[in-house]
Amino acid sequence: MLPEILPRPAPISSAEYRSRRETLMARLPPKAAVLVPGACLATRSRDSDYPFRQNSDFYYLTGCVEPEALLVLLPGRTEGESVVFCQDRDPAMEAWNGIRLGAEGAVATHGVDQAFENAERDDCLQTLLEGRELLYLPLDDASALELAEETFQQALARQRRGGLGVQGFIDVAPFIHEQRLIKSDAELALMRHAAAISARAHQRAMRGARPGLFEYHLQAELEHEFVWQGGSGPAYSTIVGGGANACVLHYIENSAPLNDGDLVLIDAGAEFDLYAGDITRTFPINGRFSDAQRALYQVVLRAQENAVAAVRPGTTLVDIHAGVVRDLTEGLVALGLLQGDIQACIDEQRYRRFYLHSTSHWLGLDVHDVGTPRLDPETPRPLAPGMVLTVEPGLYIPADDDIPLALRGIGIRIEDDVLVTAESHEVLTAGVPKQLADIEALMAKKQPV
Repeated sequence: MLPEILPRPAPISSAEYRSRRETLMARLPPKAAVLVPGACLATRSRDSDYPFRQNSDFYYLTGCVEPEALLVLLPGRTEGESVVFCQDRDPAMEAWNGIRLGAEGAVATHGVDQAFENAERDDCLQTLLEGRELLYLPLDDASALELAEETFQQALARQRRGGLGVQGFIDVAPFIHEQRLIKSDAELALMRHAAAISARAHQRAMRGARPGLFEYHLQAELEHEFVWQGGSGPAYSTIVGGGANACVLHYIENSAPLNDGDLVLIDAGAEFDLYAGDITRTFPINGRFSDAQRALYQVVLRAQENAVAAVRPGTTLVDIHAGVVRDLTEGLVALGLLQGDIQACIDEQRYRRFYLHSTSHWLGLDVHDVGTPRLDPETPRPLAPGMVLTVEPGLYIPADDDIPLALRGIGIRIEDDVLVTAESHEVLTAGVPKQLADIEALMAKKQPV
């Protein structure tokens, strides 16, 4: 029998993309223009390209997944405020790589006001920018900077002829990223689906784990589920770290054997319609936690559950992290891995030997999604309804001589995706167990790999 296929949520409508563009333009001064390039194909080797993935900001404003596109926003333009340049219709190339939208298709599919093929871009773009004094574009994007340089040279040429051109350049990314922080209902439907796919994949890996397999076998189980459920694949490089490999935070080799008596840490999430899931679970390869593993796991679990419970409007990521640090430090002292007064251990950051990273990051179109955690250097950003964040404390115990033998080389992280709601929160990834007894019960239901 084939595995169940989850129903797909509705895609985001062209009307929502239009609303996003209008919201952005409403924040700009008169005589401004916006340029946001899409991503380009990248060569993997010789004539083979990496799988294409659209630039997140460009996608957020258009929904377009074709490479080599450019969005131009022109507030107040009577012929239309949103213009897209797209790939040229080319029967020869389309025979190899599939049908391209073309200008008419871009307007019909994505609801922009006007579109041109890239063959017309050099001539049309400067005409579109006539009379625009400020150009907003992503200043960390090489393609955008090339356009800025071309526009600057055109402005100098106009000034020599007594005319006016673009007078200044401003980074548009902070404006877009503020919008992206708050997810719409349509976005949340996609994120719930990405989370559900990710949770099913983690359950599948738990049921399939056993001594004698390799880390890549569990990676294959995870990524099969991602694609089976309609995802494009992993939202980031899948981490499967058995034993001491779990202490390497971004371990992605996934090539070592899974040994009886060890834990395995899996950090993996599906991407669905470019929205990311992000889950970490740690579990025993043989299906049963040892006493030492159980004790350390309970410290991380307590910190994670308390942190999730703290997510609500008005709380900050700084508050959540401080609570996790205290919980983990208390646990480390109780286990004898730290000595002395708990507050002194925190003040002197002694816990950082075992806990190296922050507790949370934003989640959305990027797995480490955009948006600043602070309103200014002194003011943490309060959580608001519609934000989605991860909660992922961990402990990573080195295999050093001063560590009790039973705890050496153990890495444990527990991560969930959490939506801030009007009054509290919703755990999007609750579908995969994290309680000790629930993990062991699920792992008892073995499945063939």
